[in-house]
Amino acid sequence: MRHFKQLIITLLLPFLGLLSVSNTGFSAENRLTITGSSTVAPLALEIAKRYEKNHPGVRIDVQTGGTSRGINDARTGLADIGMVSRAIKSSEQDLKAFLLALDGIGLIAHHTNPITSLSETQVIEIYKGKITNWQTVGGPDLPISVVNKAEGRSTLELFLEHFSLKNSEVKPHVIIGDNQQGIKTIAGNPGAIGYVSIGTAEFEEKRGAPIKRIALEGSMASIKTVAEGRYPLSRELNFVITGKPTPLSEDFLNFAQSEKVKDLIERQFFVSPNNSLIH
Repeated sequence: MRHFKQLIITLLLPFLGLLSVSNTGFSAENRLTITGSSTVAPLALEIAKRYEKNHPGVRIDVQTGGTSRGINDARTGLADIGMVSRAIKSSEQDLKAFLLALDGIGLIAHHTNPITSLSETQVIEIYKGKITNWQTVGGPDLPISVVNKAEGRSTLELFLEHFSLKNSEVKPHVIIGDNQQGIKTIAGNPGAIGYVSIGTAEFEEKRGAPIKRIALEGSMASIKTVAEGRYPLSRELNFVITGKPTPLSEDFLNFAQSEKVKDLIERQFFVSPNNSLIH
């Protein structure tokens, strides 16, 4: 009987090994987890789909959660690659960045709002709660609903840095997470103002979302002005890793920076680094 049991176990071992790979049938060596910025995520997802199509045995999981999550997950090993929608800071030299595209942060309002441009001083006073009605800046007699980003979002960090604001000074009526939540919030409120990825805003506006981009100091928030270096609130969109990449990670990162995904970058209304006059 003992020999019979040993024979059964020996015969089952190969099948048990197959079951231990994963429920989806992809081994750890053929899986990548990418987490972080909601701005980068839609582009990362499209790049991942194309890579998977060219590499049928590979599975790539893309998850959002903000730039802070991307950095933390890359550092702790919870993700193979982090998504970061800004340049790497001096305190983050343990990270290696791979530039995917360029984007900007644009102010948006409801499409019925006649305001076309705001000065930096006006934006600061709106977000500090000193200007509370659109009439003050030449708009309709309508209360302003200030939409701000949640902590941990690089969009918030860059917005505050550019306007020399502290988050404690901002008087928001609504706090949002990702860009899509911002688009939906402002599309449903004629008095709202917020800021999101220019690429996302331009994409959604052209799809018919009831929003409009507001120029900053007369400079229109568009992929064209970002590419030309004329828009004051521009940023990098990066993948980040720590340590030496795995062969799969390295191959995917090379693919993500190649001409093979340039059309995906443009389709997401971002600026390809090769098409920019900034770098």
